[in-house]
Order: sequence, then C-alpha cells, then structure tokens
Amino acid sequence: MSRVHVAIIGGGLVGASLALALQDSARQRGWRIALIEPFAPGSDYQPSYDARSTALSYGSRLIYERLGLWQGIAQRAEPIQQIHVSDRGRFGATRLQAIEEGVPALGYVVENAWIGHCLWQALDADVVEWRCPAEVSAMQRLDDGYRLTLSDGASLECDLAILADGGRSALREQIGIGVNVKPYGQSALIANVSPLEAHRGQAFERFTDDGPMALLPLSDNRCALVWTRASADAERLLAISAASFLGELQQAFGYRLGALQQVGARHLYPLSLVEAQEQVRPHLVVLGNAAHSLHPIAGQGYNLSLRDTLALAEVLIGSEGPLGDFATLQRYQQRQQLDQQLTVGFSDQVTRLFSNAQPLLSAGRNLGLLGLDLLPPAKRWFARQAMGLGTRSL
Repeated sequence: MSRVHVAIIGGGLVGASLALALQDSARQRGWRIALIEPFAPGSDYQPSYDARSTALSYGSRLIYERLGLWQGIAQRAEPIQQIHVSDRGRFGATRLQAIEEGVPALGYVVENAWIGHCLWQALDADVVEWRCPAEVSAMQRLDDGYRLTLSDGASLECDLAILADGGRSALREQIGIGVNVKPYGQSALIANVSPLEAHRGQAFERFTDDGPMALLPLSDNRCALVWTRASADAERLLAISAASFLGELQQAFGYRLGALQQVGARHLYPLSLVEAQEQVRPHLVVLGNAAHSLHPIAGQGYNLSLRDTLALAEVLIGSEGPLGDFATLQRYQQRQQLDQQLTVGFSDQVTRLFSNAQPLLSAGRNLGLLGLDLLPPAKRWFARQAMGLGTRSL
C-alpha cells in the first residue's frame, strides 16, 4: 500500500495546473503528489485542424505567468484583440477592445492539446508521480485521508484527494455529493472553420433567436465555433453535409469575415448548468467541471476553474494545519465563493437573456448592447467579467 500527500484524480488541464501550482512548495516540504489520469499524455505535440481549444481570459494569462508557463503557451496562443457582440437582425452592438482596456489582449484562444503539452513538460517527475493510464474505481474515507482503489486493483492512500475528473464525475456520485442541474434545452455544436478573410484577432459573439454563437480567432487563420441551438436542431446540423452546414452558418453569422470556406469535424454537447452541492469535505476538494460546469458561450468555465485552482494552491501552501484539514479547505471555499457566484450568475444570465426570442427581451438586450457602448462604466464592467477580472485587480 503506497501513500502520497495529495492525489489528484484527473490529469486534464485543471488537475495538471493544480499539480504545477503546488510543485515548488511540494518539493520544499517533501510532499508527494500523484496525478491519476486514464489517458496518457503524448510526449510530442501534434498539430491538428480539428483540435479543441479553450479561450483563456487575460486573468488566466496572469495566472500562467505566475506559474512560469505562459512563455510556452504563448507560442500557439492567438490573441483576442477585439470582441464584437451583436444581436442578429437588430441595431444593438458593442465592441470590447484590448487597447481601450489597457491590456495586450482581452484573452487568448489556445488548443487544449498545446496547453496540456506545456503543463506536462513543466511537471517534475521527482515531485509529481503520474499514474497513467489509470482510473479510480472507488474511494474510501479514512480518518486521515482517503484510500483510492485503482482500476488495475492497486490501492493508494492520500492525505488530500482532489476530485477533478470532469462534469460527469462518477466518483462524485459514488461518494454521495449531489448536484444542482439546470438544463438549458440546448446543445453546443463545436467545430473549427476557416474564413476567406483574415480574422485579425477578432472574436464574435452573435445572438440569434435560435441561440447564441461565438466565433473565436485561432492560429493559422482558423476560427473556433461554438454554436448553440435547440437540441433537435443541433442534431440536424451535425448530420448535414459540410457544404450545407457552411451555408446555414454563413446565413446566421453573416459576411464579417467573408465566405466561410472550410469546416472540420463537428461535435455536439448537451448543455446544462451543473453545480456540486459540496465542494469541500475533510481531506477532499471537488475542482473544475466536477464542481461547476457552465454554458460555453460566455467562455467563463475553464477560467473560473483556473482561478479556483490557484486559490486552492495558495490556501494549502499558506496553511499551518495538516493537509486535508477541513478548516483550511473551508477557507478556500469562502475565498472563492463570491467569484464563483458572480461568474456562474454572469454566465447563466447572459445565456438566458440571449437565448430568448420573446420580443420584450429581444428589445431589452438590443438596448442593453447599445447601452454598453454609450455607458463606459457598464462596458468596463462587462469587459472585466469577460477578461476574468471581475473580482480582482490587475
């Protein structure tokens, strides 16, 4: 029976970021960290047209700078210089610009595989032990931590277990942590597309009566599409030919980037707001999508999880109590409570307001977009939320 100080269940971007945030202090204190992940990370990064990507806020750039990782990530990070927010068929629109906010970019769009590659390269095998490919099939509460049973029959004990195994966490359910689920009755269709004209670092948030869409700038003049539709219609869009799909997308989006010329693999994700009813227990933290899964249209989910991750690392490193001490973990939750409430609320309200075809709401959001352009303080607040700086200063 082996024992580690911290077992991170899920070695994706959130779990690996936590391991990196703890790494230096763990080295000094003699902490051993296990990162348990079912899919082995590749040692070589392979570019792909169809790679999934994440919109990192400016606040997330600041976090990765602190962790010494940004220089690597920046090599394939496409800056968002401007966000154009509009309501289809209506006059209201607003533009958020990096230069007006005094930042080099409002955010960055980066392929998940590249972020993962940079994280995995930065982890020190003497401090962070990969258990991969491996899954945790059962968790048993001990007086001083948890015993984890791995899918190969091996067991591992830890002082602190981090549950970062995604929004459909089976372990979260197994140990009796309930979730609040708010279905949106929509699915997000995700794909990469190539426009004829250069995107010049522009991101587009376009709201239609059928649901919101986002087109985000990627490297090689690709754009990452997030197109939210009623679930049945999203299924239809998944099944039609590439040419038909591009035709419908062009009609919905318009010609701001000229003709849309290529679309890659399309993927469909049913959308709900999912929040765990507990995020901390003695010797346990629920993190990332296992703690809260948000609608992707506002681009807030991963950035919130990264802020949670840094806050957790800072609280653990700054605590004089033993690892897994409940009072310490409660301090982490209290510290992040306002950020989580504001970010989840912002994402949910934006989604609901801009997915509704009722005339009064349509007129209200049209005036709201006009108001953002006319009222600098309101626009500044909206920009800071988009940049992941809503509750903190630069």
